[in-house]
Amino acid sequence: MTTEAPTTDATEERTSWAPLVGLFLAQVLMSFNVASLPVSLGGMVDDFGVPPTSVSTAIVVYGIAVAALVMVGAKLGQRFGWVLVFRIVVATFAVSAAMMIFAPTVWWAIAAQAVAGASAAIIVPSLVALIAENYRGRQQATAIGSLGSARALSGVSAFLIGGTLGTLVGWRPVFGIVLALAIVVFIFSFRLRGDGANPAIKIDVVAAIFIGLGIVLLTLGFNNLNAWGILLARPDAPFNILGLSPAIVFIVVGLILGQAFFLWTRRRTKAGKVPLVSLAVLGSGRERAAVYAMFIVVALEAALNFTVPLYIQIVQGRTPFDTSLAMMPFNLTVFITATLVVRFYKRFTPRTIGVFSFCLTTVALLWLSLVVTNNWETLPTILGLFVFGVGQGALVTLVFNVLVTAAPKELAGDVGSIRGTTQNLASAVGTALAGGLLVTILGLNVGQAVVNHLDLPPSIVAQVDLDNVNFVSNDQLKQVLERTDATPTQVDAAVEINTNARLSTLKLGLLILAGLSAIAILPASRLPRYRPHEIPDPNPVKQTA
Repeated sequence: MTTEAPTTDATEERTSWAPLVGLFLAQVLMSFNVASLPVSLGGMVDDFGVPPTSVSTAIVVYGIAVAALVMVGAKLGQRFGWVLVFRIVVATFAVSAAMMIFAPTVWWAIAAQAVAGASAAIIVPSLVALIAENYRGRQQATAIGSLGSARALSGVSAFLIGGTLGTLVGWRPVFGIVLALAIVVFIFSFRLRGDGANPAIKIDVVAAIFIGLGIVLLTLGFNNLNAWGILLARPDAPFNILGLSPAIVFIVVGLILGQAFFLWTRRRTKAGKVPLVSLAVLGSGRERAAVYAMFIVVALEAALNFTVPLYIQIVQGRTPFDTSLAMMPFNLTVFITATLVVRFYKRFTPRTIGVFSFCLTTVALLWLSLVVTNNWETLPTILGLFVFGVGQGALVTLVFNVLVTAAPKELAGDVGSIRGTTQNLASAVGTALAGGLLVTILGLNVGQAVVNHLDLPPSIVAQVDLDNVNFVSNDQLKQVLERTDATPTQVDAAVEINTNARLSTLKLGLLILAGLSAIAILPASRLPRYRPHEIPDPNPVKQTA
């Protein structure tokens, strides 16, 4: 007879870590590519002659492509075999890196990130499925944790290496590293083993359209709230519906399509047909809480990763290397925490770790909103970034581990697709909201300061167009003012307004992010109370009695 026994440390068969090297580097590949975009912000703005928001579109497009296609990518991996598909998309990622290196315009860069995102849409679920295939038990938990640390390591290396290259050589060689990583991952892919192809797998086209189009509309809506109008359409909006902004229309329609996806998937599951993604991985409030927590923490990380380079490179006019130094405390802390947090799983429950970590991120953002100045290298600012990094690093690994350990191996691809959709939609929305929120607050601050400042007459304000603001450095503002009738006193007044308004904008933006972090404590309080070794293995080993 046969019985099912949970996996224990005593009976667990250990596997070589060699396959994990390729999977680890694949996560580094994707994360390094994304982290390189903010640190290359200044160079791309100068090279292409476009505003920072145009460059941020490349970041958003990458996130849209991954989030919209990752569920289809999971099914493609199951249908044609994870290892084969993994190799193909890694090669495609290399093509996207070459496009970035030789991009003549910003549109080439945006197209390159669309290709990279489409490739990552298959790499993301592949990582989870291949980890589930190659590792079990404690090794699996360690392998999952390595993906979180890989993201953080990529952030550290991208900001440090990218900052150095961007300052000394230029931004394009940074993506030469992405190309080299893709080649190395392709070579290591021959050490992987995986389930064979399953031609019986069918792709639910209707569900793919619902979720793909819904995510695209949601992201475009959030990304253009500032440009097109939060509620009423602005003159620059491409169209309007009864005066409403296309942004809010896109968001509403995107939410409706998302609900339609869930309704259709449940209906298809009840009919005994294979869905695009199994909702069994979200079968309980604990798993759904993990997804909500993942969305919020990734959105917060994306907002911070966009905000800091924006201020340092564009507002302060400093080098990418300065950006790398400013972000080093955060990225290094995330890397170390994501690696070490696995050691606490036997002592504390996911609920305890999750609530404590969100408390840390909330306190850190509140602290930063109080102490931040135009100098990011001050000790209080470094301390705030350090504390935020501890909370963020613990959360990214924790919530992912909750989803993977709760699902059987055959649903690993679905867990990967849920993770990919959540993380990349959150990253795109976090970047978009950070840009739109900061520009909106800056406009309000500048407008109020202009009205109250006696040294700036309406004639000078009209020539500079301070009411239509974006993030510019003091040097750029002085260059504009030199072409006006402004006196030296009026120039100093305009620069003072610009400096104070930007700092106030940053402080208020960080305060709003702290509020979002505090809200996340609620879903974190619904994470599992058990520790991983206290539940049966979802992939039990068959033993003969």
